[in-house]
Amino acid sequence: MSGETLVPPPSTGEAGPPAPESGRFVTGSILRHVVVMSATGSIGLMAVFVVDLLSLLYVSKLGDTNLTAAVGFAAIVQFFAIAINIGLMIAAGALVSRAIGAGDGAGARRIATSATLLGIAASALLVALLLPLSDPLLRAIGAEGETLRVAERFLWIALPSNVLMGPGMMFSGLLRAVGAARQAMFVTLGGALVTVGLDPLLIFGAGLGVDGAAITTCVARATFALVGWHGVRQHRMLAAPRLAETLADASLVFKIALPAVLTNLAPSVASAFLAHVLARYGAVAVAANVVIDRLTPVAFGGLFALSGSIGPILGQNWGAGRFDRMRGVLRDGALVTFLYSAIVWAALVLARGPLMRLFELDGVAADLFGFFCFVSGGVWFFNGLLFLANASFNNLGFPFRSTLLNWGRATLGTMPPALAGAALYGPRGVLAGVGIGSLAFGVAGILMAVRTVTLLERDAVAPVRAPDPEAAMAAGPAQGGALV
Repeated sequence: MSGETLVPPPSTGEAGPPAPESGRFVTGSILRHVVVMSATGSIGLMAVFVVDLLSLLYVSKLGDTNLTAAVGFAAIVQFFAIAINIGLMIAAGALVSRAIGAGDGAGARRIATSATLLGIAASALLVALLLPLSDPLLRAIGAEGETLRVAERFLWIALPSNVLMGPGMMFSGLLRAVGAARQAMFVTLGGALVTVGLDPLLIFGAGLGVDGAAITTCVARATFALVGWHGVRQHRMLAAPRLAETLADASLVFKIALPAVLTNLAPSVASAFLAHVLARYGAVAVAANVVIDRLTPVAFGGLFALSGSIGPILGQNWGAGRFDRMRGVLRDGALVTFLYSAIVWAALVLARGPLMRLFELDGVAADLFGFFCFVSGGVWFFNGLLFLANASFNNLGFPFRSTLLNWGRATLGTMPPALAGAALYGPRGVLAGVGIGSLAFGVAGILMAVRTVTLLERDAVAPVRAPDPEAAMAAGPAQGGALV
C-alpha cells in the first residue's frame, strides 16, 4: 500500500486518473451515514424488487398458476448465479473501502479493476455451467409438467444476461465503496425503469407472455451494466487492466468472495428447500410462496439495503482505526432495523386483504399469504440483525463467520423446523418453523458482530500497551482480522 492521500493530486502535466474520493464515513453523524446510505440503497433496490413484483403480477394476470409457479422456480435457479455475483461485489467493496479509509488510492483502483475483470469471467463461467443443468435443477426443487417446460425456457432466455448483471452489480458495489450512494442507486433504478416500460409491452402488447418477461430481464441487466460503467468512469475508479496484477489480486479477492458466495448461496438453498416442501401442497401453494418471495424484498428492501450500506461505513472506519464509530454503526443499524420492521409489519397486516385480491389468491394460497403478513415483521427483524452481522463479518476480515451463520440458518434453522411445522400445521407451519430459526440465528449473529469489533480493537491496541517495548517489537504487528 502506497499511503497516498485520496484526493486529486496537484497537476503535474502528466496524464492519469485522480485518486478515488477520500473516506467520507470516518467523520460526521453515524446515524446520518447509515440512514442516507440505506435510503438511497433502498430506492434502487426496491425499484428492482417492485418491477419484479409487477412482472409477477403481469404473469399472474395470464390466468394460469402454472406460469406463476414457473417464474418462481426459474428465479430460484437464477439466484444461484446472482449469489456468486453478490459475493464478488462484497469482496470488491470490502477491499476498496478499506483501502480508501487507509488513504491508498492506487490500491483502491487496482483492486477495483482486478475484481471487475474477475467478476466478468465468473459471470460467463456461471452461464456455461448452469444452462446445461437447468432441467435437473428445476426438477430437483419440484418443477414438473408445464411448469417445468416454461421455467426452463425462461432460463434459456434470461440466464445468459448474467454476463451483464455481474459487472453491473460490481459497479454498484464499487460506487458504494467510495460513498457515491446516489450513483449506485441509479444503477439499479435505471434497469427498473426500463422494466416498468418494457414488461407490459412484451408480455401483453407483443403477446409473448412469460417469454416477454424473460426478454425484459435481459434488457434491464444491460442497463445495469451501462449505467454502472458510466458511474465508475466518472469517479476514475478503474485503472488500465493488467493481467499480471489481476492474477496476483485474485487470491485477495477470492479470500473474501468465496465465503461471501457460500454465505449468499445459503438463502438459495433454503428457498429451494421451502419450494420443494410446499410443492407437496400443489401449484397453488407454490404460487403463494412465489408471491411471498417477490413481495418480501419490496416490503423489507430497506433491510437488504441497510446491510449493504454499512459495509463501506465499517470498512472506512476500520481502515482509519475508529473502533468507537464501528460499534456505533452496529448500534444505529440495529435501531433502524427495528423501526423499519415495525412500520412494514403494520402495513402488511393492514394491506393483506387488498394484496390477496390483487394477486388473485384464494383458498390455501390466501391462507398462507395472510399468515405470512401476520408473522413477517417479527421474523424479518431478526433476519435484519443477521444481515447486519453478515455485512460486518464480510467487511472486517471474518467472512467465514457469516458463512457459518447463513448456512446454519439455511440448514438447522430452516429444514428441521420447516419439516416439523409442515407435519404439525401444514403450509402455515412451514413459515412458522422458518421464523423460529431466524430468531435464533439473528440474535447470535449480532452478538458475534459486536464481539468481533471488540476483538479487533484489542488486537490493534495490544502492541501500544505492551509494557516491554523490545518484546512488543519482537512480537510484530497484531494480525487480528487482517485482510492482506
